[in-house]
Amino acid sequence: MGKWLLLDGYNLAFRAFYGMPELTRSDGFPTGALHGWVKSLWRLQDQEKPDAMLCFFDLGGAQDRLAIHPEYKATRKETPVALEQQMPIIKEITRAMGLVGIELDGVESDDLLASQARLLANAGHEVWIVSADKDFAQCVDDRIKIILPPPTANPKLGWRTMDAAGVVEKFGVPPSRIAEYLAIVGDTSDNIPGIDGCGPKTATKWLQQYASLEEVIANAATLKPDRCAQQIATRADDLRRNLKLTTLRTTSPLPWVEPGAPDTAKLLPLLESMEMKSTLVEAKRRYMGQQELF
Repeated sequence: MGKWLLLDGYNLAFRAFYGMPELTRSDGFPTGALHGWVKSLWRLQDQEKPDAMLCFFDLGGAQDRLAIHPEYKATRKETPVALEQQMPIIKEITRAMGLVGIELDGVESDDLLASQARLLANAGHEVWIVSADKDFAQCVDDRIKIILPPPTANPKLGWRTMDAAGVVEKFGVPPSRIAEYLAIVGDTSDNIPGIDGCGPKTATKWLQQYASLEEVIANAATLKPDRCAQQIATRADDLRRNLKLTTLRTTSPLPWVEPGAPDTAKLLPLLESMEMKSTLVEAKRRYMGQQELF
């Protein structure tokens, strides 16, 4: 069985964009995220030595969640124009590197990735999800773990890993309770409103005390502190809705995806057209065994 890395494309692309200086091609086209993207992928390959890597991108829409909560992700800031310009090239480069860019209209990439992770794990593979998105903590088990990229605010932390014990250490609950935890505390990045005044410690205490979110709701009258307990009773339907929003789908229509192979006939001209000179030299070395002569 093999080791698979599943990459949260937009999550890593944003980090590549903000982690690099504002580089441009001679005509002014932005290229900073492109440089950061390729460097990140090569670093992961060198560091983790996976048998295969797949990248997942949002194509647009989260139809099932929007049907439940029309304001889902409504507060997210617009993607910076410079990054939006580079995203099609990032996807082209990814495909040319043989890493397969997966996207499906109307289905969130998080669900596609979670489905593929479960499919691979059930087949006996070792799976590493590469993302800083806390939603993926619910996927972690004996075969699925997480690789956290360096935070943009503190890159010196470097790349870190998280297993089931790490999930408990970070959130206070095991992976199987993460969706419930997020349903209670909310998720501002996805515009999912939690219980006002109920922070992580309170949510963790309730979930440690009761076996399910429904049990928490059923015992609202006995919960402490009182100000939060009252909301649990009056906002029970909101919590049930939140749980549907925070639970990743692991039965998407995505079939088994085979890894690709580098296509230097496409990759090298693409890097050259973006004027990524040092990256082009490294690509020739990696994929063709060529050394640059000076």
